[in-house]
Amino acid sequence: MVYLTALWLPILVAAVLVFIASSIIHVATPLHKGDYKKMPGEDNVMEAMRKEGMQPGAYMFPCAPSMKEAGTPEMLEKYKQGPVGFMHVLPSQAPAMGKSLVLWFIYTVIVGTFVAYVVGRAFGPGTEYLTVFRFAGTIAILAYAVAEMPSSIWKGQSWGTTVRHAFGGVIYGLVTAGAFGWLWPA
Repeated sequence: MVYLTALWLPILVAAVLVFIASSIIHVATPLHKGDYKKMPGEDNVMEAMRKEGMQPGAYMFPCAPSMKEAGTPEMLEKYKQGPVGFMHVLPSQAPAMGKSLVLWFIYTVIVGTFVAYVVGRAFGPGTEYLTVFRFAGTIAILAYAVAEMPSSIWKGQSWGTTVRHAFGGVIYGLVTAGAFGWLWPA
């Protein structure tokens, strides 16, 4: 067993390397270029949302007040007529990339901490690189890649977008695995 406090270096190195890898994937490659589409009639839709006083939050449309009412003929007709969707509305300001990047880095540290906890409980000092790599990689891939699937299952995100995010997640998992295997205590 290796205590979490002895694994602070691989946690931080993995977080930094994943941050760099994700920056490269999102900035230097066209992988995520087509993830979002421009809404038809964007100006009219945005004006209507402003007129209605739309506040930041997660929305579903059409949205039944209860599960019982979701099956009424009126709601079923609304679903049939469409559109049907989920929408996230952010505060009215320029995108806060700095805040999002800080939160992403914190997330990578959290993933690294869970990887360290599980792998540290499973193996002791001196464990071979490949053993640590496989175990840490499996956990990190679950966190970075598989965790994206509910967005397609429940929220209508295209499976293509999910697969592209999962591809990045596999890379992040392998980077995390490499950092843990490399910096595992002797």
